[in-house]
Amino acid sequence: MRARSLAAALIAAFALFPLAASAQAGREADPGTFTTTELVDSGHRFFGTISRGLALTIQEAVKRWGEPNGYILGQEASGAIIGGLRYGEGTLYTRNVGERRVFWQGPTVGFDFGGEGARTMMLVYNMPATEAIYQRFLAVDGSAYVVGGFGMTAAVADEMVVVPIRSGVGARLGVNMGYLKFTSQATWNPF
Repeated sequence: MRARSLAAALIAAFALFPLAASAQAGREADPGTFTTTELVDSGHRFFGTISRGLALTIQEAVKRWGEPNGYILGQEASGAIIGGLRYGEGTLYTRNVGERRVFWQGPTVGFDFGGEGARTMMLVYNMPATEAIYQRFLAVDGSAYVVGGFGMTAAVADEMVVVPIRSGVGARLGVNMGYLKFTSQATWNPF
């Protein structure tokens, strides 16, 4: 029964993606958001040598969802054999509140095997207040790489969208669904 609820929630969440994208497309520049140039510059300093892939991925995210009003830079580790876990930590950057330490964790289920360690940049859209990040964001993710990889997914909760951009090292193959739960303190409990 729990799997059906999660599947229904994921389907509903992905139905909202086009709505979030169209709402962002008509919005004018907001002084509380970050421009593509600022995000790419921050990503270059954080990720280092994978600059071209990062720039293209950020441009695609901004094209779909507009300019984010926050972003997270951090690192994470994950592993899966059908069911999996993901744990990460980083810093949330905003224009009006500054920096805040955040942690994330979450379970996954699907056709997914392998493990990875990743540097992660998460673009955060429609965040009404920094405390709003502390909730569960539903997501579907897919990976296919050996040694290294780079990719973007999207996770939603209410009207907020979090877009993790990961540069990982490891071996991973599969597709999974699950959620990311953000907390203000580190925890081993992914639920």
